[in-house]
Amino acid sequence: MTNSTEAQKPQNTKKNKKKGATLDTFYGAKIQNTEQIEEDIQENSPKSSKGNRNSPQTHEEFESERTKKMEALWEEKWEMMQKKFMHLQNQFDQTVKENQALKQELIKQSQNTKKLEENIKYLTDKVIDLENRGRRENLRIIGLPEKPEINTKLDMVIQDIIKENCPEILEQGGNTSTDRAHRTPSTLNPQKTTPRNVIAKFQSYQTKEKILQEARKRQFRYKGMPIRVTQDLASSTLNDRKAWNMIFRKARELGLQPRISYPAKLTIYFQGKVWAFNKIEDFQLFAKKRPELCGKFDTENQRARNT
Repeated sequence: MTNSTEAQKPQNTKKNKKKGATLDTFYGAKIQNTEQIEEDIQENSPKSSKGNRNSPQTHEEFESERTKKMEALWEEKWEMMQKKFMHLQNQFDQTVKENQALKQELIKQSQNTKKLEENIKYLTDKVIDLENRGRRENLRIIGLPEKPEINTKLDMVIQDIIKENCPEILEQGGNTSTDRAHRTPSTLNPQKTTPRNVIAKFQSYQTKEKILQEARKRQFRYKGMPIRVTQDLASSTLNDRKAWNMIFRKARELGLQPRISYPAKLTIYFQGKVWAFNKIEDFQLFAKKRPELCGKFDTENQRARNT
């Protein structure tokens, strides 16, 4: 007869449990699901039998063995994760060092580039200054008609201009001879209606300066036709001077006695003082701070009205 207090055999719940999927751990390390591990351990565990007084002790041993296996498994995976983490940490530290080195190199290159730009500007200014000094005996004549009888006898035409506009230079015995005179550019553009400029190189710098001073005082003419006589300068310097045109005209309207001095500096006479400006921005800032001039030299608005 079967004893009613006989221990019932534990039912195998393996079929009722869903088989655990693999567990993805840190950076690809894969371990089995703990439920699957427990099932494998339970299958290999000793089965309790009827009347076996040692079953509780066997169960405790089984639990202890299972715990040790689980601890060993997780310790192994933990060590693997730590190694991967240390590897990534080393890579990160190396990347930080490389970035710092690149940053320092970038700063160094930026400083070198700035120095190169400063040197280029210095050399460019030096070349322009040398070119201007090489033209110190030259005058530029603007508005002289394009006619064959003029172009073939430019030296004689220049002497006629001196006789017509500043004969006192000839009376004083000044050397008005020229080494050469030519049109610029050398080729005539048929699409342009304005005559080409004439460049004249004088033998005497002092004579050239006297003619230039007289040209600043009054309108020069050639056989009654108005012409302009200015200092011959490098193209970049001429462009810098042209940038002052609008401000120059307005300053003249306001009676500020404007002048453009070498190489491209604007000077005005205001409130009993002579003021000099190398840059348009400096002059505009100066004008904004003076109520008498504020708003009268807005070059952007002037350009908009002209267009």
